Amino acid sequence: MRGDALSALTRDVVRRVSWPIHRLAALLAAAHVPPNVITWSALVANLWAALFFAAGRFASASVLMILAGLCDLLDGPVARLEGRVSLFGEFLDSILDRYADLIVFLGLLVYYVHVNRFRYVILAGAAMAGAVMVSYAKARAASLVPESSIGFWERPERLVLMILGALTNRMEIVLWILAIGPNVTVIHRILVTWKQAEGVPLPGTDGGHAHDPARASAGAVPVPGHSRASHFFARSAGRGRH
Repeated sequence: MRGDALSALTRDVVRRVSWPIHRLAALLAAAHVPPNVITWSALVANLWAALFFAAGRFASASVLMILAGLCDLLDGPVARLEGRVSLFGEFLDSILDRYADLIVFLGLLVYYVHVNRFRYVILAGAAMAGAVMVSYAKARAASLVPESSIGFWERPERLVLMILGALTNRMEIVLWILAIGPNVTVIHRILVTWKQAEGVPLPGTDGGHAHDPARASAGAVPVPGHSRASHFFARSAGRGRH
């Protein structure tokens, strides 16, 4: 499946579930369910899915991944409705998303080791690395250069592909795609960041000279510091609560 086709499928799924998601979010907000509880619930569902993957029960794992995805879609709207949107909420969401990615792939690794499919152990490991690094590359680039949302293979697309692979028992094909696609995107982001970073002074310097607060206030662009942290949270790699 081509990247643009999968992206279109993801957008179509989100559009179709938008109304029921907002209705369910309204019910949860009315019940005063904390959005962070929903975020943690997504991690628990992914842990359960990983256990099913490890046991070779792929269809059951896909159901749990759908539940986890539902939680991912709900925590943001619930946070907005309850007036609990926060930087920490975005941070927690991003961190737990990374753990969820690792946990699910670890489940697949355990299964393929158990059935002695060494080739797919390697593929699952490469896919796991790509899933983490494609998000890290985006977050790290966002703290350094203006444009970081380059390429495909954001988390929603990866989840949709994994769910489809588990439901249709075609996970091997999915692993080939995920072992290559996200890592290609990482390389793309490295090259784009490299080009954008050319000529940008290093942290603590101003055009190669020691950093002068007076010159910085007069127009020099301050590189990392508190502004970098704010930029990181504002453009977190996680889906967050926007």
